Amino acid sequence: MKKIMSLALIVLAAVFFTAGCHAKKSVYSESVMTSSGADSGAMKTMAAPSVAGYTAKTDFNTEAYEHLPESNFQDVIQHPLSTFSIDVDTASYANIRRFLRQGTLPPKDAVRIEEMINYFDYDYPEPEANTPFSVSTEIGICPWKPEHKLFRIALKGKTLKENETPPSNLVFLIDVSGSMDEPNKLPLIKKSMKLLVQKLGNKDQVAIVVYAGASGLALASTRCTSENKSEIISALESLKPGGSTQGSAGIELAYKIAKENFITGGNNRVILATDGDFNVGVTNQGDLVRLIEEKAKSRIFLTVLGFGAYNLKDSTMKKLADTGNGNYGYIDNIMEAQKMLADDLRSTLFTIAKDVKIQVEFNPAEIKAYRLVGYESRLLKAEEFNDDKKDAGEIGAGHRVTALYEIVPKGQKFETPSVDPLKYQKAKEVVQATGELLTVKLRYKEPDGDTSKLISVAVKDAGKRLEDMSGDFRFAAAVAEFGMILRDSAHKGSSDYKSVLDLAQSGKDRYGYRAEFISLVKNAEVLGR
Repeated sequence: MKKIMSLALIVLAAVFFTAGCHAKKSVYSESVMTSSGADSGAMKTMAAPSVAGYTAKTDFNTEAYEHLPESNFQDVIQHPLSTFSIDVDTASYANIRRFLRQGTLPPKDAVRIEEMINYFDYDYPEPEANTPFSVSTEIGICPWKPEHKLFRIALKGKTLKENETPPSNLVFLIDVSGSMDEPNKLPLIKKSMKLLVQKLGNKDQVAIVVYAGASGLALASTRCTSENKSEIISALESLKPGGSTQGSAGIELAYKIAKENFITGGNNRVILATDGDFNVGVTNQGDLVRLIEEKAKSRIFLTVLGFGAYNLKDSTMKKLADTGNGNYGYIDNIMEAQKMLADDLRSTLFTIAKDVKIQVEFNPAEIKAYRLVGYESRLLKAEEFNDDKKDAGEIGAGHRVTALYEIVPKGQKFETPSVDPLKYQKAKEVVQATGELLTVKLRYKEPDGDTSKLISVAVKDAGKRLEDMSGDFRFAAAVAEFGMILRDSAHKGSSDYKSVLDLAQSGKDRYGYRAEFISLVKNAEVLGR
């Protein structure tokens, strides 16, 4: 019996010894980062075959998306003004692509139609010399409701040549917590940031801040000379995951470093790379947003890059980017990193106009009702259009921004919710028909400015058929229609996959993104059967 007991103790000791030898250790020295010593707390899962670089988890999924009720039609008499902030985020489209490539339809709340449309390039006119962006409009038949009209607002930010870009003061804020220990997280972040470093020049500088159980400075602000780039890349390569996620401490340190190295007239920006899963320190979404809101006053912009799957906190990341005078992208593979951080570097990182708002006044003599397609999270009150204290979206160099309205012409039979006649006010007087359908007004500020400037454009209907519309108009309509199908929109009308595919053949496809879109639509059609 004693021999059996002794043998059992030896075996048990060997098991504990082996487990201890294989335990993860902190990869940072105490002078750089103090490890919390805590495990990430991530639940271990059974692995299924990987699809497109992702391993399908079979027993849990904690991804979080904000529920945004779809915009409904508004009666023009009751609601003559439609006001919203522009949105240049593209995360939703890349995330939808990830779902479809995994062989599943995306959650409805992951589908933000404006981000899908704004993912693509369009041939919009360059702005005039003294304005940061051009404004153009187009109106035609609505493909999914032919008795309605579809109205497009198109903005194009001025293009900056390489010698016109201001010097950059960048702080990479990288999540190295235990949840980032996946091939599509920290390893992909390293590859992505290396692409960005290779595009920077001698006038630019980079610092690297990391956070897990605590935050630390992995690389002091370093000039991006040819000689120094290897040092920056080496610092990136040395990063290893482990610990919990105290993002708030990392945010504090990153903005501190950016402020210490602030370049007057330059591009001062924190680039946050994470899955958005903050679980230590300030973890409440509202408190995180308030923290970023305070930091945004320092004139330091924020770019948020989402990585990974199954615990992606999309809602948190989008709100941080919107509040931090920045943009939000999702990187699902190295080609998306190439697009965002190399090919579209200037539009991603260089803001040419901030707090850009759009207000459309509809003419009740011509229009009965309207609906803004998408932008549910960017709606503003009418009075906030003229309020220069109200935060709104930014436009980067060369950015294209598209907004679509579905319009019900006057005379169409259409019911919208109504209210009883007012007792103390008379009905509003409608001006005589002038041929103008609506007027588009925009307000924007210079990147370092505090006072907005106004642009106003009146729009008439030329009576064009759908086939007479530009290829870009038809393609944007195809993307909107696809988004409505994925969301199972109450306003999708006659939308179907065939209509989407027919419209999507329109316009130029310089980089193959439209061909990829067509492939994804076909995937979704099969998955939806």
